[in-house]
Amino acid sequence: MKMPNFLGKNPLILAVCLLLAVLLLANFINFGGASIHYATQVKPILNKKCISCHGGVKQNAEFSMMTREHLLRPNESGKPAVVPGKPDESELMKRIQSHDPEERMPYEEAPLSKKEISILRQWIKEGAQWGEHWAYVPVQPVKVPKAKGFLGIFPAPKNQWVQNDIDWFILDRLKKEGLSNSPIADKATLLRRVSLDLTGQPAPASLAKKYLADQSPKAYENLVDSLLALPAYGERWASMWLDLARYADTKGYERDYKRDIWRYRDWLIRTLNKDMPYNDFLTEQLAGDLLPNPTDDQFLATAFHRNTPTNDEGGTLNEEYRVVALIDRVNTTFEAILGTTFACTQCHGHPYEAIFHDEYYKVMAYFNNSRDEDTNEDYPLLRHYPKADSLKLDSLCRWVAQNDSPKRSMEIYTFLKTLQPSFYSIASDQFVNCELYDTKWLNMRNHASARFQEVDLTGKSQLILPLCGVVGGGRFSIHLDSLNGPLLLSIGMEKTANYCDTKAYDFQPVKGKHRLFFRYENPALASDPRKSGIGFNWFYFTNPFPGQGKPGYEQKLADYWALIRQDPPTTPIMMDNPATLPRPNHVFERGNWLVKGQKVSPGVPALLGKLPAGAPSNRLGFAQWVTDPKNPLTARTMVNRMWEQVFGQGLAETLEDLGSQGIPPTHPELMDYLAWQFVHEQGWSMKKLLREMVLSATYRQSSVGNPNLVEKDPTNKFYARGPRVRLSAEQIRDQALSLAGLLSHKKYGPGVMPYQPDGIWKSPYNSDNWIQSEGEDRYRRAVYTYCKRSSGYPSMLTFDGATRAVCTARRIRTNTPLQALVTLNDPVYIEAAKAFAQKMKKLGGKEVKNQIKKGYGLALGKHIEEQKLQTLVGLYDKAKAKYAADPKLVQALFAEPEPKNAAEKKPASLPMPAYSAEDAALTLVANALLNLDELVSKN
Repeated sequence: MKMPNFLGKNPLILAVCLLLAVLLLANFINFGGASIHYATQVKPILNKKCISCHGGVKQNAEFSMMTREHLLRPNESGKPAVVPGKPDESELMKRIQSHDPEERMPYEEAPLSKKEISILRQWIKEGAQWGEHWAYVPVQPVKVPKAKGFLGIFPAPKNQWVQNDIDWFILDRLKKEGLSNSPIADKATLLRRVSLDLTGQPAPASLAKKYLADQSPKAYENLVDSLLALPAYGERWASMWLDLARYADTKGYERDYKRDIWRYRDWLIRTLNKDMPYNDFLTEQLAGDLLPNPTDDQFLATAFHRNTPTNDEGGTLNEEYRVVALIDRVNTTFEAILGTTFACTQCHGHPYEAIFHDEYYKVMAYFNNSRDEDTNEDYPLLRHYPKADSLKLDSLCRWVAQNDSPKRSMEIYTFLKTLQPSFYSIASDQFVNCELYDTKWLNMRNHASARFQEVDLTGKSQLILPLCGVVGGGRFSIHLDSLNGPLLLSIGMEKTANYCDTKAYDFQPVKGKHRLFFRYENPALASDPRKSGIGFNWFYFTNPFPGQGKPGYEQKLADYWALIRQDPPTTPIMMDNPATLPRPNHVFERGNWLVKGQKVSPGVPALLGKLPAGAPSNRLGFAQWVTDPKNPLTARTMVNRMWEQVFGQGLAETLEDLGSQGIPPTHPELMDYLAWQFVHEQGWSMKKLLREMVLSATYRQSSVGNPNLVEKDPTNKFYARGPRVRLSAEQIRDQALSLAGLLSHKKYGPGVMPYQPDGIWKSPYNSDNWIQSEGEDRYRRAVYTYCKRSSGYPSMLTFDGATRAVCTARRIRTNTPLQALVTLNDPVYIEAAKAFAQKMKKLGGKEVKNQIKKGYGLALGKHIEEQKLQTLVGLYDKAKAKYAADPKLVQALFAEPEPKNAAEKKPASLPMPAYSAEDAALTLVANALLNLDELVSKN
């Protein structure tokens, strides 16, 4: 056969033809079968059938499958379970194929299927190569699967639907599933959807009007940028993070007393609005106090880990609950930030991952040196001085830096801002004729003594002590190393009773660490040996205020003591013990804090990578590891969480568990692409990440599904249509108040108390009451609602709001009749319906039909269908007839809910405005609109 002349004369054409032939063959011929993949094919079998007996918890016959090293080592029989490359010589294969019930594995369970046996055989034959689970491998750049032209070498025609790279990943998967994307939703639908997602409430009227009138190609992009710039953005996304931070306005447990930590919530809102890079955002929350010269905001950020419940009830063991708080911090960090299950390793090795028991306590060692000790006062605290006192503090510290040293200036600044590093009275470990009253404050009777261990006095010559005396007279003294040891100092008490003051007492310097014995003698108590004479809850060893004899000394000394004696508002924060007060770190045998095992040093699980070079052995070093771009989990976890908030479900559904027992991601390449972009291209910007998601065509699709699509993908995990999910508790409330024109835009401050039925709060040992807020505070955004751990705000709990007792990584949406009862009957929604009805009446004109049309349009941004309109008109007519027949019902509907506090009761001279049966009927229609499924859902 002769070659055609045009080929012989054109070598270039010949080469191209040969290349095309090769490419065509490559599409049809598989050059060698694919090898077995450990993480996706072998690991699931081991987890399901083997790990329960041969994993991290149990190692029957001293055999474990947690690592390749374990798998290949000789067992009780002297033989390894697996001989790489030789399945027929591997004990594992013999056992899983045995017909003897005493020999076959898994023991007394269903045997492996033929397919599972075949996978394991092939895997061993290929060398039993190990492989890490996808989530534990550092993120790498991912190639975008853009459409290819003819034979993969020619340019593809432009896809008009695609808006950014996210869409290529979605289209690639849709093609594999035999599905196609949906068209872009209309402008009104997108306006409502993206406004709720980015700000948690409808867009401001001016912004909505501008967008709907803008016909330019960038109209939607401009809308997104405007929404991201609104202050409401920080409030919406703070709600998500507060679930992770287990933020509440109370301490938890049975007493559940109040805790003033709302300034952390305000810090969070401001920080989100500023778009602080996520790595800095995490660093400041994990270790802001350890940054050089930390600011008040950096101290405030550490309240993230002071949201732990504390149990200051009388009779509890402070050390036990200090340890419980540490455990909570470790578990929260891994669940919220790293998206992996770590809590189980408190008691044993991880059942499914190569994370070991001792590694839990290596991580806990980073947190174990913190200053908090389950005290009633929640020490350490950041003191928030009034502006005048803050200026006084700054001036004082500058003076000390100039007249002594910057180091001494920083010591004084830290003490005046935090009263640290102090010793707490609960640190006493021996009591004679004294006690920790209610396990909180050290109260001393006549002939009393208390011992404090390991107090370093090197370089100190002054004691600052806040003493309260019930009985006048007596003498307080401190002795070194024994009850009758050398006298450190002796203090004569005030002669009058019932005094409280903080004073300084000088002593002769001594070196080293000592046991201190505090003694108290008062003959005035001889007749009543059970009565306490003095009490205190902290003390601080330091040196006298410096600079004596320097110009301005007397004034600065007076300012110093005025600031010490101040009682300003405070916020619990994280601080570490000084180097002289390190805590030992041990493994707890089987998780029992009373049974200490081997000593450990701070460290991280080997499975998740190494610490960055030079990382210190404290929380700051731990934060550097968490935010290291090489950390496999941090970026993936946040990307997955943001995706879930926007699309209704994560790329990996189990946000709390990206491990091998979690649900695998539907689009793993997309997750890694977004994680890489988030860190390396977007500079850890949360706003940029969200912007890319909501600008995608995937997000902009219509949420309407056809029967075929719903049948093939009922939960929309392949994203062939837009997101349609029920709104969060906060969004539903804020939307109703916004539509009614009631929503307050007031920012920050203590938690507020909107309407709540009587009798909800029934905490023992706690006389706190729900005092209904006045004025606009009743209509603040839901993020500002007071959160009591043992008694959450009822309407938000009904819509799946978190109790915040522990970290909540994911709210599971429910659909119950109680939710309709809330939106139809809760005073908040009734009041919103009244105001919304008046708005409909004002804007809709005199015709009821037009009023209803206007209300529906305001609520959903689209025209009402005729059938719905007729249904609502029918509701209006029935209600009007009922109210006209019984005017008392109108009066009852428009009566103000009974206030819970006398201060809010209105004077009798203020008459209630006159309302008609028509007003009442329209209110009922407005209430129905606020209860529509399409309104409480994102479409």
